[in-house]
Amino acid sequence: MTLKTFKPYTKSTRGTILVSKSNLWKGKPYKPLTSSKRSSKGRNNLGRITSRNHGGGHKQRYRNIDFHRSGSFVVEVERIEYDPNRSSYIILVKNDKEKKYYYIAPQGIKVGDKIENGENCEIKNGNCMELKNIPSGMQIHNVEIIPGGGGKIARSAGNSVTISGTDGKYSIIRMSSGEIRKIDSRSRATIGVVSNPDQKNIKIGKAGRSRWLGIRPHTRGVVMNPVDHPHGGGEGKTAGGRHPVSRTGQSAKGLKTRDNKKTDKFIIRRRKRKKA
Repeated sequence: MTLKTFKPYTKSTRGTILVSKSNLWKGKPYKPLTSSKRSSKGRNNLGRITSRNHGGGHKQRYRNIDFHRSGSFVVEVERIEYDPNRSSYIILVKNDKEKKYYYIAPQGIKVGDKIENGENCEIKNGNCMELKNIPSGMQIHNVEIIPGGGGKIARSAGNSVTISGTDGKYSIIRMSSGEIRKIDSRSRATIGVVSNPDQKNIKIGKAGRSRWLGIRPHTRGVVMNPVDHPHGGGEGKTAGGRHPVSRTGQSAKGLKTRDNKKTDKFIIRRRKRKKA
């Protein structure tokens, strides 16, 4: 996929950069593998806003992706589709019994390619197998944390993790964040890098496109009243008068929120900290 720029006919097209979708399926999704999706607009089951700046957006149907890829069989890629619910593309595949599935599309996959799920697969882009059967140095995506639990790691556009080696019944993987951790070798993963790596280079170009995506305007805390935000109030323009915090007072500068002692033993090295 290539990036698409526009001539500056209007103010919004001057800076807009989007990803070309010329090679994707132009029709509607495969309806039996979709379901209705109700937008919560950032509210919980009591109707209270728990995630601000959400609401509106275009109506969408959810594509039911098969993240498990369990069993042993060969499928053929029927088409490559855009999915409004995720940054990566998806592929519609069918097996020899004409049963169809949606998978995360790996980079470089083409219509008509055959990919395989199972233990004794070829080391080939798009094939899914257990970590113990994948050689060190391979880039993989859609990695299971618990065997049979479905892929949880490396599912977004252009993402992947690398197998560094083995340690007994565990495989050692290096994440894109720099974290190195152990995962059960019986967990499944898919060979290759997730499609649509140019997603990170797009420029939305205008406020209206954010509204189509369901993103509402964001108001800074320093322009609010003291009753609404810890940074609010003051005479004239101020910088907040304290370290950045959220509306509820939680620190926004490197506060560690990760606290899961059950999984700490699987982390060999923490992710790299960003330089201020």
